[in-house]
Amino acid sequence: MPTPTPTTIHDLLGNTWLVLLVATAGIMAFLTVNTLFLVWLERKVSARMQNRLGPTEVGPAGLVQTIADMLKLISKQLITPRLADKPIYHLAPWLIFLPILAAVSLFPFSESYVLHDLNVGLILVFAFAGLTILAIFMAGWGSNNKYALLGAMRSVAQNIAYEIPLMLAALAVTMHAQTMSLRGIVEAQADLPYIFVQPLAFVIYFISGLAETNRAPFDIPEAESELIAGFHTEYSGMRFAMFFFAEYSNMFIVCMVATTLFLGGWHGPFGLPGPVWFFLKVYGLILLMMWFRWTFPRLRFDQLMSFAWKILIPLALFNLLLTAFIMKVVA
Repeated sequence: MPTPTPTTIHDLLGNTWLVLLVATAGIMAFLTVNTLFLVWLERKVSARMQNRLGPTEVGPAGLVQTIADMLKLISKQLITPRLADKPIYHLAPWLIFLPILAAVSLFPFSESYVLHDLNVGLILVFAFAGLTILAIFMAGWGSNNKYALLGAMRSVAQNIAYEIPLMLAALAVTMHAQTMSLRGIVEAQADLPYIFVQPLAFVIYFISGLAETNRAPFDIPEAESELIAGFHTEYSGMRFAMFFFAEYSNMFIVCMVATTLFLGGWHGPFGLPGPVWFFLKVYGLILLMMWFRWTFPRLRFDQLMSFAWKILIPLALFNLLLTAFIMKVVA
């Protein structure tokens, strides 16, 4: 049976500018609803783990609480520090937010529908993720606040350290799939998800993903006891909300990459539609990230960096060399 040709938005709409407008509006609406839901979900998960109720008053089961919080942030005054580097200060919230829109458009949610089917999709996802690091440093530098700058410097060092094992783990998967197309990697897992072929790579990727998104126990850049709120200390209102929005959206992207690389993407039993399986896996990984946040204590910065350079990177290199050896023997 021939593989169906993926239907892109461009095939459906034809006009390039119309495609761009519709895709951007759709992704923006989806990410907004997704972030509101994830904030509510994290509050409920943390409450359950701490024997509390969490949000209950605003809407059924507190579902409207995050919408009320969003309206509060929209109404807050935007305060700019007098001595801030204003062009950099104002650009940082946009630079951390816009690459997320581009990255989400690259993922195949099912066998037949994908926004952009590119043969270098995985490389582009990591390239867009790199802009996030730049935006964080710009926020700390442009704020003219030593605590924000220290938080930004910590974040840059942390992201550089954990980006290496994360990419090495992903590279081991691409060696098996023989492609860097996200759709091609999912199709290569039709019979067996790569989490069974590359379990060490999955563990390395997931730990590195926690650090890349500044999630506990790797939330050093936002260590409130030491650095107030880290790199976004001087941001208020919707500027702060964009950093908050980016954090939860980055969690979503990290879990989408993990689903694509290790969990078989849209493949699943019981005849459920591909997008249903894809998002069930993604939200399952997000719940795991939330569980980690409310279970493990925060590491010291020296422990965090030592763990990356002395443990994760050597393990990732060993896994990559072992994968290359096995592939050579099999070939």
